[in-house]
Amino acid sequence: MTSLAVGVVLCLTGWITLYTLLCNTNGSRGFEWNCRLVTLLHGILAVCITAYIGYVEGPWPFTHPGTKNTPLQITAMVISLGYFIFDMGWCVYFRTEGPVMLIHHTMSILGILLTLSLGESGIESCAVIFASEITNPLLQARWFLRQLGRYESLTGEAVDLLFVVLFVFMRIVVGGRMLYCELISPWPRFIIKCEGVAMYVLSWVFMVDIGRFAYRKSQSKYRRWRNQHRAAAVNGHDGKTD
Repeated sequence: MTSLAVGVVLCLTGWITLYTLLCNTNGSRGFEWNCRLVTLLHGILAVCITAYIGYVEGPWPFTHPGTKNTPLQITAMVISLGYFIFDMGWCVYFRTEGPVMLIHHTMSILGILLTLSLGESGIESCAVIFASEITNPLLQARWFLRQLGRYESLTGEAVDLLFVVLFVFMRIVVGGRMLYCELISPWPRFIIKCEGVAMYVLSWVFMVDIGRFAYRKSQSKYRRWRNQHRAAAVNGHDGKTD
């Protein structure tokens, strides 16, 4: 446990150092811009490592939940734990996130701590990290496009669409299948299963917010199209009467 604690402290220090360097070299962009760069880097790194764990190293999380943690699984969880602690502290200090995101970070921290302390179910935690972080680059791209004034474009539309589709597929469909395999398996501990249920419920909370966003955006696009259609019809009618 001492080596794990040292590893978490080192990773936390690494994320803080990276953020500080970005602020010093890219200070004109502001604190949130640089924090989101750190978030983007963590998302890409976490997805690459956990994808290798799930698809190459194994075991397959749908068939072998509750197995002993491997060194690479521990490394992935320690890196992400250090990041989540950093980001949790940043969000609390700058008050940029609502209660749902803070609950997500808290549950992620507690879940990884639990998996590391038990020494098992690392493959499930890595699968959750993969599913959670695979949409992260798209989420950050959406924010960066807004800041650059390029969100209202075909690129912004593509990012939003891909984010929604990927979130639904990974967090709801694949996540639901993963939770089912976790619950029916005799190997994972009961507390791990409870953590899985809690994370899946939280995914649905995010899903409701995403659904509301998609509905508002579709309604806005429909009203814009209707107004343009009416304007075109009026112009066409005026043209005939001249």
